[in-house]
Amino acid sequence: MKQIGIWIDKREAKIITLEGKNEWLTVVESNIEDYNPKGGSGTKFKGGPQDVVQDSKYFEREHHQMANYFAKIADEIIFADEIVIFGPAQAGSKLNDEFAKKYPKIKAKVKAVEKADNMTDNQLKAWVRTFYNL
Repeated sequence: MKQIGIWIDKREAKIITLEGKNEWLTVVESNIEDYNPKGGSGTKFKGGPQDVVQDSKYFEREHHQMANYFAKIADEIIFADEIVIFGPAQAGSKLNDEFAKKYPKIKAKVKAVEKADNMTDNQLKAWVRTFYNL
């Protein structure tokens, strides 16, 4: 039985695979650009010309980059029997939602989505073994 734990944040996903007595870790980089608009006013005076930052353009690009990131993760875990998703912030729930929309066979294998802080690789492996009672 192939049991998988996915620790995910916006920068990377660490996929811990347990199969029998074997375990291994795969890292998937997100390649999502940081949203940091550069702009400001062209003058120090009130009411002077100002740069317009198109937030929607940045958010749309980030949305496409996230979809590509989640697709790479889905490719890595397609043969899993059981999956647990964990990590800080909202990346885990977004991944779970993406599975529900685009990958229903993978979504059916998700056992839980949980919050977890940053951990070392050994702590990640131990967390997944504990989750599956191994």
